[in-house]
Amino acid sequence: MTARAGHVDRSNTASAVPTGEGPVHSGSDPAERSDRPARLTEDVHRGQEPSLWELMLSKENLLAALNRVEVNRGAPGVDGMTTAELRPWVAVRWPEVRAELDAGIYRPSPVRQVVIPKPGGGERMLGVPRVLDRLIQQAIAQVLVPVFDPGFSGSSFGFRPGRSAHQAVRVARRAVEDGNRWVVDLDLDRFFDRVQHDVLMARVARKVSDRRVLKLIRRYLEAGIMVDGVKMPSVEGTPQGSPLSPVLSNIMLDDLDRELFRRGHRFVRYADDVRVFVRSKRAAQRVLDSVTAVVEQRLKLKVNRDKSKVVHAREAVLLGFGFYFARGGKVGVRVDPKAVKRLKERLRELTSRRWSIAMPERIGKINRFTAGWMGYFRLADGSHLFRELDKWLHRRMRQVRWKEWKRPKTRQHMLRKLGINERLSREWGGTSKGYWRIAGSAVLNQALPTTHWDDLGLHMLKPTWQRLRSAG
Repeated sequence: MTARAGHVDRSNTASAVPTGEGPVHSGSDPAERSDRPARLTEDVHRGQEPSLWELMLSKENLLAALNRVEVNRGAPGVDGMTTAELRPWVAVRWPEVRAELDAGIYRPSPVRQVVIPKPGGGERMLGVPRVLDRLIQQAIAQVLVPVFDPGFSGSSFGFRPGRSAHQAVRVARRAVEDGNRWVVDLDLDRFFDRVQHDVLMARVARKVSDRRVLKLIRRYLEAGIMVDGVKMPSVEGTPQGSPLSPVLSNIMLDDLDRELFRRGHRFVRYADDVRVFVRSKRAAQRVLDSVTAVVEQRLKLKVNRDKSKVVHAREAVLLGFGFYFARGGKVGVRVDPKAVKRLKERLRELTSRRWSIAMPERIGKINRFTAGWMGYFRLADGSHLFRELDKWLHRRMRQVRWKEWKRPKTRQHMLRKLGINERLSREWGGTSKGYWRIAGSAVLNQALPTTHWDDLGLHMLKPTWQRLRSAG
């Protein structure tokens, strides 16, 4: 059976998943509970322990998966179907899909290859499954998480329910405060592209005995990639961008966590980001060598020796954050300069003088971006950085306003209107100085002070940081 974008076959009105009923209500949004197992429903006979397959395809689990796929949105796969088209399509065609799944003949479509730039340079390959396959993969992930997650290491934080990047950074800071001032920064070379299917499936099979589930996961791993209209085979790797990849990556790297724990190391892992904290540089180098052997010999992965390194804690970076040493042996969290650079690059785009856009709309776009950025980087200690960024952003905004005024007469008029005396208004209104220099002048600072932008609704970084920190 082939899913075509926008096509609904009205000849089949029965549906195993009555998606027209809307979400299942049980005290919380199912999209927020998508990592929980499906409970026993009417699809499973009373008095019998449901198999993982039955739990995966239960009505409740599928509805939660559908909600999650819709919330996550995302681009269409190779068939062009959007997430908005998925629910009505499934409402009619799900019995056919379910029949193919039960018969063991369902074949996932190849993923659509998407290349995106990495923040630090280079490119990352993403695989975009079609939306129907995202639904099924999400349903699989939701029943796998309760099986595997309770056994995962407490030092693993990526893509796990109730865990976050901020928790990982706090644990890392505590390790440094406890005297582990040297950090092993382990870089797994193209982890998602290099995972060997047999090695991964052997680890999944440790806790999953349902052969139908194992077979379906294997088929997703081997679905292939569509490149310029040509299907390329998948001999290794698990595509980034699929709902299954996060839980499979944690299953794969759980052996590494166990080995580090067995050796008594303090460490933090977030997906394939691994940091080990030790007390001396010599010990850190030994750990790097021994952990590299575990990764390459036991997990059959590859460590990037050029990027893996031993650094002092003040030079270490984790998930966009770094560390600094304060008085009394306290360790503070700072924003990585690379993250600040990316922030400025985006704000330069949003405050470009060449971008003709109304000021209220420009401010709205800036606010949406900075709200998300500060929501993540609120963990950083100290407001000095945000205060300096605010000054820089104000100056960028004054450039925009100066460009909007355009003609010398308009500039003179606006300066007078904003309280600048006649002489200075005439002098600066006709100046030929560059935009950046004018934006930093005392005259334009006086005409367009911080309160001017506050009145227009521009949310600055330092006040946002203060509000978020006080809110906890």
